[in-house]
Amino acid sequence: MREIVLDTETTGLDPSSGDRIVEIGAVELHNHMPTGRTYHQYVNPERDMPQEAFDVHGLSIAFLSDKPVFARIGQGFLDFIGDAHLVIHNAAFDIKFLNAELGWSGLPQLQWDRVVDTLGMAKRRFPGSPVSLDALCRRFGIDNSARTLHGALLDSQILAEVYLELIGGRQPDFALGADRQTGDGASDAVADWRPKPRPKPLADRITEEERAAHARFVEKLGDGAIWSRR
Repeated sequence: MREIVLDTETTGLDPSSGDRIVEIGAVELHNHMPTGRTYHQYVNPERDMPQEAFDVHGLSIAFLSDKPVFARIGQGFLDFIGDAHLVIHNAAFDIKFLNAELGWSGLPQLQWDRVVDTLGMAKRRFPGSPVSLDALCRRFGIDNSARTLHGALLDSQILAEVYLELIGGRQPDFALGADRQTGDGASDAVADWRPKPRPKPLADRITEEERAAHARFVEKLGDGAIWSRR
């Protein structure tokens, strides 16, 4: 099974009011294993950059002015994702923007039946708890120290780790190093990254009362208890 974990950065919150995509990042998984193949593309939005959006991702119009417009890269993006399932955090936001850009470019729309929303998954698994990408990184002990600003490729790489934790366990290989990019934004990277140890050990889940109760139980069993053997 092929899956694409993706993220976008934009000029704002609503394409119907003129906001546009400025960056797309994606990571390829095969049978829940990272292949090392990624897609990354900056996009010229052909408009100004609101300060509040710049404060989120740090992408200025001066930087984006020589990047291709979406109409030039849209088909290459579709070729990269193919018919894979799309894993997205808060998918409604990204799909809204992607379908708007695809529609303006005369390209096929993305269908909801291929989308996996990790935000919904996290809400169902951890009801009432924070489920932002940063909060899930803290919960799963995933290193997101490089995420000083939002960036589509870095966020999709981090989300791939979060997604694998949400479905039952992290896999061992993500291409978080520098990638060799092709002209359409796709890259075939040789993965040189391995998961790092947790930044700090998980908190002990045994309370002092439980520890004392266990000690009393072992004491009643006498010297033959396996817990008393060294």
